[in-house]
Amino acid sequence: MADIPKFNDLAVERHGNIFVLTMQKPPENRLNSQFCQEMIRAYRTVERLLGPDSEGAVITRGNDAKFWCTGLELDESDTNPFANSDGFYPLIHTILDFPYPTIALLTGHTFGGACPLALAHDYRVMNSQRGFICMPPVNLGLHFDGIGSLPRLKLRPQIARKMLLEAHRWTGSEAMADGIVDAVAEPEKMLDVALELGQKVAPKAKMGVYALLRQELWGDAVKKFQQISYVHSRMTSAPAKAKI
Repeated sequence: MADIPKFNDLAVERHGNIFVLTMQKPPENRLNSQFCQEMIRAYRTVERLLGPDSEGAVITRGNDAKFWCTGLELDESDTNPFANSDGFYPLIHTILDFPYPTIALLTGHTFGGACPLALAHDYRVMNSQRGFICMPPVNLGLHFDGIGSLPRLKLRPQIARKMLLEAHRWTGSEAMADGIVDAVAEPEKMLDVALELGQKVAPKAKMGVYALLRQELWGDAVKKFQQISYVHSRMTSAPAKAKI
C-alpha cells in the first residue's frame, strides 16, 4: 500500500478504501488560495491511491467540535484579486467532479464560503450538539458568478432563499429537518457515522460513472465553477463590502 504524503494544515488518514481529510489550518480552517490548493492536492492523491474504477470515498472534517470551516480569508483579496479564482473555485469544482463519493463531516460552525464547500459534497453529517451553518453574503455585500447554484440545485426553493437571501443560521437538527444535511450525530459518534456512510456509498464508484452521473444532477454548478476557475483576464467576483 502506497504511503500517504504529508500535507500543510491538513491530515489524511486511510480507513480501508475510505480516506479522511482533517482540516487543521488556524484560524478556524479559513480558506485561502494556498490552503485550497493543498486540499486539491489531497483529493488528487486519494484519486491516485484508489485508482480508476475502484470502490472508495472521502470524508472531509474539521479538527475540533467548535469549527468545521468559517469560510474565506477575505483579507487575501486585498493583495491578490485572483485568490478565489486560483483557490476556492477550483476546490469546489474538484469536489463536484471527483470520481468517488464525498462526505462533509461538519464538526462545528460552517459559515460563509464553507456552505458551498459543504454543499459541493455528496453527503453532509452535522454535529447534533454544537455549531451553526450559515451563508451570509447578503450581509457582507459579496457576490460571485454561481454563488447560488448549489443552494438552488440541492435545496428546496424556500430553503435556498433562507440560505442565500436571508443568511439564516441553522442548528444541526434544523438543518436536518430542512434537508441541508443527511444526518446529525453526537460529537463523539460523528466520525463513526460518516465512516459507516462512506462504506455504504463507496461501492457506487466501482463502475467508473459516479462523477458523470453526478454531473447529470448538478451540472449547472459544475460549469459555473469551472468557468470562474483560473481566470485572470477578468474579475470573477465582487469583493465583500463588509468583513467579519
